[in-house]
Amino acid sequence: MREFGTIGVVGAGTIGSGVAQLFAQSGLAVVLVDSSPRQLDIACENITKNARLYGMVHKGLPAPAEVLENLQFSADINALSGVDFVVENITENVAQKTEVHREIDQVLRPDVPVAANTSAIPITRIAGFSSHPERVIGMHFMNPPPIMPMVEIIRATHSTAEALQAAEDLVTTAGKHAITVNDSPGFVTNRVMMLMVNEAMFLVHEGVAGVQEVDRLFKTCFGHKMGPLETADLIGLDTVKLSLDILYDEFNDPKYRPCPLLKRLVYAGQTGRKSGRGFHHYDQ
Repeated sequence: MREFGTIGVVGAGTIGSGVAQLFAQSGLAVVLVDSSPRQLDIACENITKNARLYGMVHKGLPAPAEVLENLQFSADINALSGVDFVVENITENVAQKTEVHREIDQVLRPDVPVAANTSAIPITRIAGFSSHPERVIGMHFMNPPPIMPMVEIIRATHSTAEALQAAEDLVTTAGKHAITVNDSPGFVTNRVMMLMVNEAMFLVHEGVAGVQEVDRLFKTCFGHKMGPLETADLIGLDTVKLSLDILYDEFNDPKYRPCPLLKRLVYAGQTGRKSGRGFHHYDQ
């Protein structure tokens, strides 16, 4: 089992801050990097709030103060220079990921594994942005990372056994489980999940059933904890749309075309839980 000193997390959005919290609550030192100081402030607030909330529900988790003691926040990519593993979590945008991975390359030692956390972009494509593609693997964290039990690890074309093992060791250190799969757009989870939530949206769009009815059928008939539209709201409808766009482009298959209702909600800024409204309404 590999031992880790400091973990670098790039991107302080919903998933990135959750990943940082997961490692920090596991006793690891974490550097959370984002180009926006304001986003880092929001991440700190959310981590504090969520650590308190999760601690009430899941006994044994450390107090917010203990979690924050393990965290360093920085707007400077050079803060990653001494880390032993990096997880990149920025938005599902190929151009932005290209720039970030090139910046990461200039800071890290060549032997430091780099995990791309993405919903749908093929990891081999992301590894092509790096001058060390052999160290790049995929780690797909489910929302919310601090309490979800499983991480999907993705083996890209050039990924070494050492980089994959480091990712598995890191997941184990954080008290989670991992399943390693081969590279494909959307991997296993989102290749199936995005089809399901998109088709649920089409049912509402076509007037076959209402939002509540669709979600209730899946929860009562199949025992799902959340319906497909509740799940989409939790993921973020903007992220769902970006994922479907990528799947559509990568496979050239019309079954991944985003539902017009999804597009309309995203254009209106109604992106789910994080905005207070998506297919459902939420108290902020």
